Amino acid sequence: MTLLRTPTALLGFAILFALALVALLAPLLFPADPLSIAGPALLRPFQDASLPLGTDRLGRDVLAELVHGARTSLLVGLAAAATSIIIGSVVGTLAGFLGGILDEVLMRVTDAFQTVPGFLLALAFVSVVGPSLPVVVFAIALGAWTGPARVARAEVLSIRERDYVAGARAIGMHPLKIAFREVLPNALPPVLALSSVIVAAAVLTEAALSFLGLGDPNRITWGGMIAEGRTILRFAPYLSIIPGIALVLTVLGVYLAGEGVVEASAARKVRA
Repeated sequence: MTLLRTPTALLGFAILFALALVALLAPLLFPADPLSIAGPALLRPFQDASLPLGTDRLGRDVLAELVHGARTSLLVGLAAAATSIIIGSVVGTLAGFLGGILDEVLMRVTDAFQTVPGFLLALAFVSVVGPSLPVVVFAIALGAWTGPARVARAEVLSIRERDYVAGARAIGMHPLKIAFREVLPNALPPVLALSSVIVAAAVLTEAALSFLGLGDPNRITWGGMIAEGRTILRFAPYLSIIPGIALVLTVLGVYLAGEGVVEASAARKVRA
């Protein structure tokens, strides 16, 4: 297992495994409502064993908020990555396999989306539609599907002339069936390699939207915790520092895991 012998991948997956475990066990670790008052306001970290990370200005448990916030960050990151890869793969496959006018139209649409920064697109979409978790996920995917679309198109262009594709055409298989049953599965690996970058960007974008007050108001988010702490940053900096560290660790873990997978794939190709 080359992947297990890559230190970068091991560290990245260890961080992600720990975060995923914490997120999954959040209802068991902190079954009470994390937004309920748990103690005196602005209790500093490590002053009370029952509240190890202290409380915010309303007396809510910072550790409980942090753990439940991990669920939101990971959910948004994974859901946005899956949505953008699905949209991008479909668009790229149709453009690359069918070609012609459809290819031109889809690629010009892709160019149009790429001209707008992903965060600004997500910001505008959420501002118009309204903040909720599905809306945030779709808004982030709107700015992230173009990369998978271009990679999928390039792969499909190189695959569509292969012998097994010609054989499928010869037996009368429908073009769309050939595209999505025969071609797309072989074009997916390079597209999936983008998932780590998309997840990391999605986590940061969700935090930024929550920081601006455009996250799901019914969910605890790390961006919202940072935004709440900034109003009293001089007196209680830990309220922003703690979720900020969690955010950095999450993005670092995703990045290291993705880099490790790339290194392992490159090592396998060299040996082959």
